Amino acid sequence: MNDVAAQYEAYPYPERDPADERKRLITGSPSHPLEIDHFVFGGMRDWTRPFRALVAGGGTGDALIQIAAVLTAAGRPYDITYVDLSRAARAVAEARAKARGLTGIRFVTGSLIDAPDLGRFDYIDCCGVLHHLPEPQAGFEALSAALAPDGGMGLMVYAPYGRSGVYPLQEAFGAVTAGMEPKARLTMARAMFARLPEGHPFRCNPHLSDHGRSDAGFYDLLLHSQDRPFLIGEVLAALEAAGLAHAGSPQAGLYDLARLMPDGAALPEGLDQAARMTLAEKLDGTIRTHIVYAVPRGRAMPVAGKDPTSVPHLKGVGGADIARQVEQHGSLTITRNQTRRRHEIARAAAPILRQIDGRKTVQQIAAGARLDMLGFAAVWRPVERVLMGEGVLLYSRLSV
Repeated sequence: MNDVAAQYEAYPYPERDPADERKRLITGSPSHPLEIDHFVFGGMRDWTRPFRALVAGGGTGDALIQIAAVLTAAGRPYDITYVDLSRAARAVAEARAKARGLTGIRFVTGSLIDAPDLGRFDYIDCCGVLHHLPEPQAGFEALSAALAPDGGMGLMVYAPYGRSGVYPLQEAFGAVTAGMEPKARLTMARAMFARLPEGHPFRCNPHLSDHGRSDAGFYDLLLHSQDRPFLIGEVLAALEAAGLAHAGSPQAGLYDLARLMPDGAALPEGLDQAARMTLAEKLDGTIRTHIVYAVPRGRAMPVAGKDPTSVPHLKGVGGADIARQVEQHGSLTITRNQTRRRHEIARAAAPILRQIDGRKTVQQIAAGARLDMLGFAAVWRPVERVLMGEGVLLYSRLSV
């Protein structure tokens, strides 16, 4: 058994207790069905059709449970295949699904490299796995080959700058604990970690917390034997090489170079999208992970929010709360990655925001605000750009 396989048998990641399913549903990006619909299907998927998904490198089941639980609650048909090399992680994922009474799931022990052998999928989730492969590009290509022509995928890979201090410790701990069993490696590394000086780059990085949450978190962050971070430009290049096109990100605002330039300053000329996004990543310095959606290159898809029957959703916030802030201040303050960003928002948008409930269409909201579609667009489109850039606004007809 190699070091990576031994790690996940000893410390399935992330650490989860199936009993907790009675108390909470863990949600996040990528792969919430609302997010999938927005980025992969332009917010217009017909959810009465069965949804065929692959969770590739599913670990202890966060993405699997999120997709299945949300679709079950919405009464939507699905068929999900879970695949992971770790039998211990699979056992946790199966126990979590059983605790929720979820059906329509096929569990497979194996490698995501073999994804094309499992069929063709409307959607593929691969969160936190590709950067641990000996040849990540082979993983991108295998997943691409398993996509249906009109499908898409959601990916998360590690980024370098927001993980400042991690990689020197991985190298040092790996050298000192080479040849040890996982439990002995963990004991030794924890003892060494306790002796790090306060000025160590890792200790100065406020964006890292996994090492303090569980043994599995400490091991995955600081003892992983195969961990290659990506700049955003490298992610886009890997997608391109695998025959995929970038379809967007719930973190889009983080890669907006203009937000990091002085007022009135022009962006450098001759930079393509990848170069601008990479510069923004370097200037930001806090991005720990890249979350992106992708579709087969050349695939036509609707623009989210363009159709008047589109249904807007506000993620993690209430329309009334946002409307109140906009009405009172003419602005909206959003905190992401421990950074507060203030956006000027026209007070005329408040009546629109107040109506967003995940069921009303854009057309119905415009009528409720007593606006024709032209007047609605004039008020709404600037707000839409802000909220989509912050990952707050999603379009989906899941609940309609």
